[in-house]
Amino acid sequence: MYLAANGRPDAPPRPPGARRRVPAAVLALGAVSLVTDVSSEMVTAVLPLYLVLGLGLSPLQFGFLDGMFNGATALVRLLGGRLADRGGRHKRVAGAGYLLSALSRLGLLLAGGATAPITAALAADRLGKGIRTAPRDAMISLSGPPETLGRSFGVHRAMDTTGALLGPLAAFAVLWATADAYDAVFAVSFCVGLLGVVLLVVYVPATAEPAVPTPAAPKAPAYAAVRDPAFRRVLYAATLLGATTIGDSFLYLLLLRGLDLPPALFTLLPLGAAAVYLLLAVPAGRIADRTGRRPGFLLGHGALLGAYVLLLVPVSWPAVVGVLTLLGIFYAATDGILMALAAPLLPARGRAGGLAVLQTGQALARLLGAAGFGAAWTFWGQRPALWAASLALAGALAAAWSILPAARRPAPAPSSSPEPS
Repeated sequence: MYLAANGRPDAPPRPPGARRRVPAAVLALGAVSLVTDVSSEMVTAVLPLYLVLGLGLSPLQFGFLDGMFNGATALVRLLGGRLADRGGRHKRVAGAGYLLSALSRLGLLLAGGATAPITAALAADRLGKGIRTAPRDAMISLSGPPETLGRSFGVHRAMDTTGALLGPLAAFAVLWATADAYDAVFAVSFCVGLLGVVLLVVYVPATAEPAVPTPAAPKAPAYAAVRDPAFRRVLYAATLLGATTIGDSFLYLLLLRGLDLPPALFTLLPLGAAAVYLLLAVPAGRIADRTGRRPGFLLGHGALLGAYVLLLVPVSWPAVVGVLTLLGIFYAATDGILMALAAPLLPARGRAGGLAVLQTGQALARLLGAAGFGAAWTFWGQRPALWAASLALAGALAAAWSILPAARRPAPAPSSSPEPS
């Protein structure tokens, strides 16, 4: 009955009368993420120019700061998840993260070019992002039934990516209107970030009670969900695949070098992948809800492997389009779907902490994978390093197929009459 109704063992059953609407809380969180991403991407788009060209930092200094703070973000997620699970304070902890990121723009505005305040402001921004990510995803997963989580995360990620696309455009519009006044960008970014906090306070529900029965874990120790065998298998698979991901910047750099393009076009390449991600995030989530999240997640990494293979042949403009398209498919089929795959395996009272562990493991593995590819490129050369990355990802895909668990079948709910259509 289960397989006949759902087609795949890891597709959650759809109860009669299940609502197909995206929960209002998910739309509200999507609006918050959209506005916040406009704010953050405004700063991200101009920060290299501001620090390297405006303040005279070397690329090595900037790279060190950026890498250090990104690594710290991955670890701070654990703290955010733990705090959110204590008493179900998902909204408060997420709100603190959003507010901290917004205030970091004000810190950049008031820094006046001094290195120490700028470093503190950048640290505050990364800390805010790390604190809010797991509680936010936990709220999304608790806002609707498990069988619609793929769509919910897809809608949220699509709105989030819209903000990521609008942010750089807004930054360059401000720079154009103010004759390259970076302070104006920071001021506008601060105001937009505060708007995101206001949207969270006003429109996102304060409670995050599960919409359907979930495994209960009252008074469970910190991150007790990691002891669950099914969740650990998701964690192992995501970490293994993350370790074979070489990083988007390397892909864009390979495209630039393959076509001998001017460096100025480097900032435009991510927009192509982001546009594909925006278009496919919701359809990918809906397909995963219907056919299974495990196949969708693995097929997304298959698209990434296809991008690697395309870069092994002589690069042409069709190859550029193909790589950017496959990279967008990769994110559409993996980012939100991984959260939708893992969330039903976690108890409601420990969900933020469990998702934080998963996100941290994946992020640290990706940092390790990017560093490994950079070292391989340095010592072996571009083509051998790309061959090694392709073979490693193919092997990780084969291993992940056997590691990832089938989704649990929830306990049958009391019989009731379907709602009239």
